[in-house]
Amino acid sequence: MEVQLTNRQQHILWATVRHYIATAEPVGSKALVEEYDLGVSSATIRNVMGVLEKSGLLYQPHASAGRVPSDSGYRIYVDQLITPSLRSRSVSQTDALASLLPQSGTETLGREVEMALQKRLQWEDWSLETLLQGAAQILATLSGCISLITMPQTTTALLRHLQLVQIEAGRIMLIVVTDSYETHSKLMDLSPIAEETQRDSEVIDRELQIVSNFLNTHLRGRSLLELANLNWSELDQEFQRYGEFLKHSVAELTRRNHAPTATQIMVRGVSEVLRQPEFSQLQQVQTIIHLLEEEQDQLWRLIFEEPELEDVGKSKVTVRIGAENLLEPIRTCSLISSTYRRGSIPVGSVGVLGPTRLDYENAIAIVASAADYLSEAFSYFNPQ
Repeated sequence: MEVQLTNRQQHILWATVRHYIATAEPVGSKALVEEYDLGVSSATIRNVMGVLEKSGLLYQPHASAGRVPSDSGYRIYVDQLITPSLRSRSVSQTDALASLLPQSGTETLGREVEMALQKRLQWEDWSLETLLQGAAQILATLSGCISLITMPQTTTALLRHLQLVQIEAGRIMLIVVTDSYETHSKLMDLSPIAEETQRDSEVIDRELQIVSNFLNTHLRGRSLLELANLNWSELDQEFQRYGEFLKHSVAELTRRNHAPTATQIMVRGVSEVLRQPEFSQLQQVQTIIHLLEEEQDQLWRLIFEEPELEDVGKSKVTVRIGAENLLEPIRTCSLISSTYRRGSIPVGSVGVLGPTRLDYENAIAIVASAADYLSEAFSYFNPQ
């Protein structure tokens, strides 16, 4: 259920999260009065914090302690209360609230990240692996978190040949051969066309061959993701009746057969982040280190998020907070990630892993800038 907060409640939640991020100590109303210009009394702040606690956005670790943000509180903070251009999910922010909340200077930080990467990394003279190792170290240093950068996908399935074959009346098979000579097929029902025309089978065979030749001419050498994202309306009008079922069939083949292969993850910054008070328990530290060292394949599937077909070519930052992470060892952490691309195709991922009490504005800006920088750098490499 979506929680609807007033401007005052949002402002006090924002201040509570900011103060807790800075101090790692439960937050009381007195601290907010002293540190933030909220324009209300300590008693009013206590009442509002009580409402936020009942809504599940804050909680008290001890009966006599102040409040601490919950995972849900952090989610509201990330989605609604930080600089809108950096949020990973689109939620409107009212003009009144925007005037209350100070801007965090994240655009400036993003430029600083890019300048640091450009100053210390010269991809023209480095190998790809060395570049990613250097970027991971810079990312860990700037964020104070564990940085995670996957090695890129070295292969992308390209269309070598496409063929449309009539199996029986109203039934056609789409056969796709990739550049690695893998063959995939999809059986399609074209009964609406057959009922409209009732034409001779040989005529349909000839038309399908013409369509196949036309599509091979225009599509050969393109990746499967590119095919699924094509503007099919640009194809010749005489083949328009085939466009819709081809679009859905290729999209289904892409979903079914485009399975990325897990690659090595560059990990940096473990010692720094484990100094945080959230990682004082030895057992928790051991489970996180075991995940990073021995079970990278599980972590890889989480950090390298395949985009929806309609999102191919777009960049976004994904923020997973606490229990939103599917892996048990990091369910008390936040994982912020984005993909870097070769052209419009995602080939790897860059992210940071830290406690839920992290500076989300800065971490999101750092990850976004690093992903854009690696996308630019990767255009200089041509892995096969």
